[in-house]
Amino acid sequence: MLFLRDTLILTAFLWEFDRIATSDMTEVNLFKFVSDNILLIAVAFVSGGMLIWPAVRRSTAGPSISTLQATLLINQQNAVVLDVRDATEYGNGHVLNARNIPLGELEARAAELEKHKAKPVIVVCDTGNRSGKAAPALRRQGFKEVFTLSGGIGAWRQAGLPLEK
Repeated sequence: MLFLRDTLILTAFLWEFDRIATSDMTEVNLFKFVSDNILLIAVAFVSGGMLIWPAVRRSTAGPSISTLQATLLINQQNAVVLDVRDATEYGNGHVLNARNIPLGELEARAAELEKHKAKPVIVVCDTGNRSGKAAPALRRQGFKEVFTLSGGIGAWRQAGLPLEK
């Protein structure tokens, strides 16, 4: 059934191509094509942008790590976990020994982390969006090893790792 459908689509495409190729080429006009198919062109650009956006966002946020890599950094290199969620979200459950500095207060309270500049820092939020904004801010303040937790606290919970309240 799938083969028949694909064959019909290919046949229709070839028929249309043949019709255009045999017609007078002066009729074919780029402006007319674009104006006739503006919706399809817009959909193509939007979907292309949606495919490219995660890669662009990831490159500005820096490296992200999985929950397994985060536990290894915490246990082997004594990494600092920085939770950038609001206090109420932090109170509902956070990674063990995580420090809470909400994203909006990060610039003002960065001095609290000064003594940890030599250690790796794992930035955590609910989904990874806020941590993606916090990581570049920490790098600008001189932190060398800054990682975001891929998937945030949701991924941590899904992996069955402990949270404290």
